[in-house]
Amino acid sequence: QVQLVESGGGLVQAGGSLRLSCAASGRTFSNYAMGWFRQAPGKEREFVAGISRSGGSTYYADSKGRFTISRENAKNEVYLEMNSLKPEDTAVYYCVARSTYSSNIYYRTSEYDYWGQGTQVTVSS
Repeated sequence: QVQLVESGGGLVQAGGSLRLSCAASGRTFSNYAMGWFRQAPGKEREFVAGISRSGGSTYYADSKGRFTISRENAKNEVYLEMNSLKPEDTAVYYCVARSTYSSNIYYRTSEYDYWGQGTQVTVSS
């Protein structure tokens, strides 16, 4: 079992930045691929970014480069740096984890075993 706790959400104006953090506990953090999903009101949950066990590989749903995912295995934490935020980025953001021995990155909701409780990000126009 892995417990995931997100923090860092809040209210920000369009064009601003936020850094989400996710603290993991329970098992060897470096055995997990990590990711972030989000869900806006009335919409399906969608993939935002993923990172491999070592942090050597990342993948993003949006290729425009506004978001950056990173991890510090020594701290059991994963981060999502969000810049140039837009009102359409408003959503609950979820940290996710998947136990794996590979260096793969996963982007489907069904591929992740563990989910945090989510943190609200609201971007005002």
